[in-house]
Amino acid sequence: MKDSNSSSKLRTVAGCALLVLGVAVFAVRSLHEGPYPMPRGANLFGGLGALLVGAVLVWSAAPRALGWMAMAGAPVVLFFGLYATMAELEEVVSLYATDRSGRPADLRLWIVDREDGAWVGMPRAKALEHSLDGAQLELLRNGEIFCVVPVLHEDRATVKAIHALKVEKYAVARAAAAIGLYPREARDTAASLRLDPCPGG
Repeated sequence: MKDSNSSSKLRTVAGCALLVLGVAVFAVRSLHEGPYPMPRGANLFGGLGALLVGAVLVWSAAPRALGWMAMAGAPVVLFFGLYATMAELEEVVSLYATDRSGRPADLRLWIVDREDGAWVGMPRAKALEHSLDGAQLELLRNGEIFCVVPVLHEDRATVKAIHALKVEKYAVARAAAAIGLYPREARDTAASLRLDPCPGG
């Protein structure tokens, strides 16, 4: 009987924690100035997944099989939910682009500054998918919209230097790197983009 009660309490505690995390995925984005950036992709999965799994775990009348499924899925949504929340705790910018299908894309990115301008990094394939190199795009930073022209850089020295600046600036990146969830050094597939002001802008 005690084991059953302990298991029930553990489920309830885990469920409440996931519900809080699910709300946090959406709420943390309101810390940034400007239009609210709706979570997408894996971030949206983490937020909605945490809310769904958390609701099942706190539902005392949930069928046993559903409860076990929720417990099995909890670590997965916990990972995505934590990543989605923590990635938004420090400065994040939106780069408004379009993908190859012409659909609008709000690219949420960490950004660093050095003497030659503002820089972001991402997988090279992502930059090509959104035709970023040389395009005139809008950048939302600190609640203000700027016109920028991303310039793609793939030389390893630049890519490694920009990645190192991100790890230096973002505590989340350092923490994630310490447990193997974020690379300490730029991967071979990474590229950097300098965000130059638009001509006449």
